[in-house]
Amino acid sequence: MPPQLSIVAPVYNEAGNLERLVAETRDSIEAASLDYELILVDDHSTDGSRDELVALATDDERLRVLSLERHAGQSAALLAGLRAASAPLVVTMDADLQNDPADIPAIVALLEDHDVVSGVRAKRRDTLLRRLASRVSNRIRRLVLGDPCTDIGCALKGYRAATLEDVPPFDGLHRFLPLLALRHGGSYAELPVRHRARTEGASKYNIRGRFLRGVLDLFGVSWYRRRAVSVTVKALERSPCHPSHPISSGR
Repeated sequence: MPPQLSIVAPVYNEAGNLERLVAETRDSIEAASLDYELILVDDHSTDGSRDELVALATDDERLRVLSLERHAGQSAALLAGLRAASAPLVVTMDADLQNDPADIPAIVALLEDHDVVSGVRAKRRDTLLRRLASRVSNRIRRLVLGDPCTDIGCALKGYRAATLEDVPPFDGLHRFLPLLALRHGGSYAELPVRHRARTEGASKYNIRGRFLRGVLDLFGVSWYRRRAVSVTVKALERSPCHPSHPISSGR
């Protein structure tokens, strides 16, 4: 029987954070009496993260470890985890411990009445330059796309699994996932969450590269939303007066 909740986090060179991540997640979810699986996707780390994950998985049956054959980026690792998730509710987060797993139960509670829930970092533990860059990119994205998400950089988000079916796979997907999950409609909510300073490992954030790629992705997603089609097929019942097979003419 599948669990109630799948928690998905991409991992790239996060050795030193993983044991605490698994322990904090376990403590938070067990305190809320939720049945869960934790899916950590190693994006071909070079610092021993994969070996650490394998060792942790031997002691915790709820931890599922996936490993990409090559370094493919955050979106690819996230998508691999989402496709492997088996629960009707999905929460995503980062593996660097800047997201607090203690906020997950509140997200799950909101998913009872909403299709997508996004965390908003109440007090960001980032540099001023990084906060300003994030604010500008968020405003541009919301202006162009009408995106309801006010803090796309916060990885702590919740989804009903059905909203994630058939999302288009592309590099940069993680920046637009709430919007794409709501592409056929649905209810959206936000809540303040904690944000912690990184204590282990190095940030993979690059303002210049992220901004330029983000602008290109923005126009790509804008095009997709205008051109995407939704097809619903309904099977028609055959009338008894209309046989399903043609009648032979006897020729």
